Amino acid sequence: MSFWLIKSRPSAFSWADLEAAPARTTAWAGVRNYQARNFMRDRMKPGDPVLFYHSQIPKPAVIGLAEVASESYPDPTQFDPGHRRYDPTAAVAEPRWYLVEIRAVRQLERPVLLRELREQPELEGMDLLRQRSRLSVQPVPPAAFLRVLQLAGSDAGGVS
Repeated sequence: MSFWLIKSRPSAFSWADLEAAPARTTAWAGVRNYQARNFMRDRMKPGDPVLFYHSQIPKPAVIGLAEVASESYPDPTQFDPGHRRYDPTAAVAEPRWYLVEIRAVRQLERPVLLRELREQPELEGMDLLRQRSRLSVQPVPPAAFLRVLQLAGSDAGGVS
């Protein structure tokens, strides 16, 4: 099992949007960064726990606990000329971009603000806390993942 953090601007897709999605699940489509793509394509597996992070807001924070809900598969937006994430260099026979589906598990007892995360010495290795960290999909060390849940006042709830 691996542990993950996904970032989203609430104006683009929020935790509330995920909870309102059919079966509380959505395809995490439109990612156009090769490293994030590789994480989704090669390493994310169904059942992996995911921290859902609201970014690019006045008080960015980890807001919810989700899980990977599918194996990776080609992102269909890459083939749609009408989609803003269309990639004219992608071919159905050789897809360039992949996605996984994400399912909401529960909202955290309270959001864990970015500034709080930065105050935790044991979290300093998290990719999220590195200067200019822009990856929307990133691995989280297991101990750091559990610490974030502790800060939120949530138990691990099946996460080990």
